Amino acid sequence: MGSKTSRRGGGDSPKRTTSRTTGADGTSASSGARKAGTARTTRSRAASAGASAGKTKKKTTSRSSRAAAAQSAEAKAGPEAITSYPNAVRWVLELHDVERQRVVQYDPEGDFKLDRMRDLLTALGNPQEQFRSVHIAGSNGKGSTSAMISAMLRRCGFAIGSYTSPHLTDIRERITINGQKIGRSEFTELMRKVAEASVSIGERPTFFEAMTAISFLHFAEQAVDLALVEVGLGGRLDSTNVIMPVLSLITEIQLDHTRILGTDLASIAREKAGIMKPGVPVITREQTSEVEAVFNEQAEAVGTTVRVVNRDIEFSNRFCSTAELGPHNRVCLYTDTSRLEHLPVPLPGEHQAFNCGLALAAVDHLKSIGFDCPEPVVTAGLADTEIPGRMELVWERPRILVDGAHNPDALGALMRCVGAHVPYDSMVCVFGCAQDKDIDALLDRVSLGADKVIFTKAAGNPRAADPDDLRRRFMERSGKMCQVAPTVGEALELAARAVSRDDLICVTGSFYLVGDAMKHLESVRRSREEATAGA
Repeated sequence: MGSKTSRRGGGDSPKRTTSRTTGADGTSASSGARKAGTARTTRSRAASAGASAGKTKKKTTSRSSRAAAAQSAEAKAGPEAITSYPNAVRWVLELHDVERQRVVQYDPEGDFKLDRMRDLLTALGNPQEQFRSVHIAGSNGKGSTSAMISAMLRRCGFAIGSYTSPHLTDIRERITINGQKIGRSEFTELMRKVAEASVSIGERPTFFEAMTAISFLHFAEQAVDLALVEVGLGGRLDSTNVIMPVLSLITEIQLDHTRILGTDLASIAREKAGIMKPGVPVITREQTSEVEAVFNEQAEAVGTTVRVVNRDIEFSNRFCSTAELGPHNRVCLYTDTSRLEHLPVPLPGEHQAFNCGLALAAVDHLKSIGFDCPEPVVTAGLADTEIPGRMELVWERPRILVDGAHNPDALGALMRCVGAHVPYDSMVCVFGCAQDKDIDALLDRVSLGADKVIFTKAAGNPRAADPDDLRRRFMERSGKMCQVAPTVGEALELAARAVSRDDLICVTGSFYLVGDAMKHLESVRRSREEATAGA
């Protein structure tokens, strides 16, 4: 691939945009959260007054129920209901959503029906066949690895699509080209096409299938040079496993989603290895022996090869500290086509050094099949990497850091990373997780770094563990202080009251929890800006 322009002409690459939710210096989450609390109190009093009104309340409730039913019926009505962006979002959110489901039917005839996805894409003209792609599976590190690959290739001049999950604050975060979210009008138009296709095949897609379909449509219509497609869950039966990529990547495999994918590493590895395709090379990082055995077995069965970074691909990393970058990791990677030496890893933590090695190996492979990736440009691009919701400081006073670590290994890596890179006197951890996780192991990792824990849960997520149960189990395992808050906003208010200037608030355990925290803080920021403007 000698040209950096679109293979089908498509015009200039979309410009890169970034968006960060960071409070202005000198602001406080506490007062804004208190305002939210006052508003909740007012609503509560109003509800009490309504309760005493008897028949009036019943009529009001009846009207509300009818309105909600009408709204739901509109979302389920079909393509004709998708006339605006809010309608498009409502329609897709009404679909069956495995991400928020307590019980998942994990089989080819249940929630993970690849034939349904294939039929849907056929009705849409098979957009997944109109662009090249890299398929990325794994338990930890998919998002970080994808972000680093995207940053390097974008700096080299390519139009890079990214399909990721879950989103934090905006559903359109899942589908980007060169860091720019899919537009509202494009989202609406493409969702209407998906709805029309679902009518033609006589079967409604799941939420994830619909989102996957519009991502493929968007990438095809915009003629991306390459799409980075992250697996949603597992790999073998995932909706994304209909593409024929130029490369498959598998990040670290750990125990996660054990109720669905299996209770041992070999079973989980077998599901992840399900993305392997005949003749499509696979690159992975060093894994446990049982995981590597599964990978080699699957590769031989489908007719491909697996290369391991730091074994088949020469790689090294070291920790250092400089005046310019502070404490960080540096990596080297050597192949027949690349000699990348002492590159600073753009994301903090030793675990990110291994993700960086995998990302560099992926770019090296793309270089070998025709992508023009000069090493100085690759190095500059790597430094551009940003990824929201991972070790991200989103508020200054008090300092609030968010990270979507959602399994024991990721949470342990987070606590080590915070200890190595973020100076603080004490840490208050706002924590919530899904009920199908290894909760006791997660709580043990929280206890390693937190001086105090406030348990809460993400709003509207039926998979969320009960905060009272989390507190009970934590108290049985640790003597540290802990509290419960019904919402993330109230948890942040409690945390803000408990910390001083040199302390740290860390929100973690779930991307949904992190998303709620970012939405709350953005609301606080807007309220303070409006108050300042009106003063």
